[in-house]
Amino acid sequence: MAKMDKKPQEGKPANKKPAAQDVAAQLELKPGQSIELLKALHILTREGKLNQDSRRKLKQVYHLYQFIEPLLGELSKNEQAVTLADHGAGKSYLGFILYDLYFKALGRGKIYGIETRAPLVETSQKLAAELHFDRMEFLNMSVAESTRADFMPERFDVVTALHACDTATDDAIAFGIEKKAKAMVLVPCCQAEVAACLRQTKALSLTRTPLAELWRHPIHTREMGSQITNVLRCLYLEACGYQVTVTELVGWEHSMKNELIVARYTGHKKRASAERLRQLLAEFGLSGLAALRYPHLPAETPSTEQGAEAAVLEA
Repeated sequence: MAKMDKKPQEGKPANKKPAAQDVAAQLELKPGQSIELLKALHILTREGKLNQDSRRKLKQVYHLYQFIEPLLGELSKNEQAVTLADHGAGKSYLGFILYDLYFKALGRGKIYGIETRAPLVETSQKLAAELHFDRMEFLNMSVAESTRADFMPERFDVVTALHACDTATDDAIAFGIEKKAKAMVLVPCCQAEVAACLRQTKALSLTRTPLAELWRHPIHTREMGSQITNVLRCLYLEACGYQVTVTELVGWEHSMKNELIVARYTGHKKRASAERLRQLLAEFGLSGLAALRYPHLPAETPSTEQGAEAAVLEA
C-alpha cells in the first residue's frame, strides 16, 4: 500500500520560524541592521520572537538613536573619528545598536561603555569580540571614576546616559563638561538626592513659604525632587555653554522615566541661567549641593548696588 504524504491539518498552521523580512517589519528595523545582534542581546529569542518588555526597551533605544544619529553625522564630517561615551551602559543595548547602525559602516570612531557591574561588562566585551565590533571598549567603573581615569581620551564628542540612576546622570554631565563634549543626550532616572534634601528641610520650609505645600506629602516630595533635579541640570548645562532642549523620549506607555535632555555646546555661557540656578538652590534649601554638583558655575556677578559700591571704593 502506497504511503501517503503527511500534510498539515487544515486550521493548524505549520510551526515555522518567522521569515527575516517579517521580523524586520515587525521591529521596524533599519536597513542593514543585524537580527543576529538582537538575538545575542536577548532582545529577540532564538526563534526571532519579541517579548513585550524587549519591545519597550528597543523602542526607547530606537527613539534615542533618532536624536543621536544627526549629531553623529554632523560631528563625523571631514573624516573626523567621533568618540562616544555611554554611561550606565548596563547590557549596552544602546552602544551595540549605535555601532551596528552607524559606526560599523562609517569605519571610524569609537564607543566606550561605562558600567559598574562587572558581569555585564564581561558579557559585553565577549559579544563585541564575537561580532568583530573592534571599536567598542567596555570599562568596569563608575562614571565618576571614568572622569578621573588617565587612560581615557582627553576629549569626547558625545556623551549619552540612558536611565543612569540617581546622581549617575549628574556624573555623566560632569564627565561631559570635563571632556569638553560637543553634545550630551541624557534620559535621567530615579532622581533621589534632591528629594532627600527636601525631606530634611521640610518642616522649616513649611514655616517659611506656602510653596513647601508642593512637596509636603511623600509622593509629592519624590516627584518634586525629580522635577527640580532636571530643571537644575538644564540650567547648569546652559550656564556651562550648552544649548538645551527638553522633550519626551517615547510615549508614557513605554517608560515612566521619559524625560530627554539634549545639550549641544555653543560656547555661550548664560549668566542668567547660573543666577537662576543659585536662586533655586537657595529657595528650596539646596545650597549645600552647589559645590558638589555644580562646580563649573561661572563666578557670581555682584548686584548693581554692590557694583556701585565697589566702583566708589576703587575710586
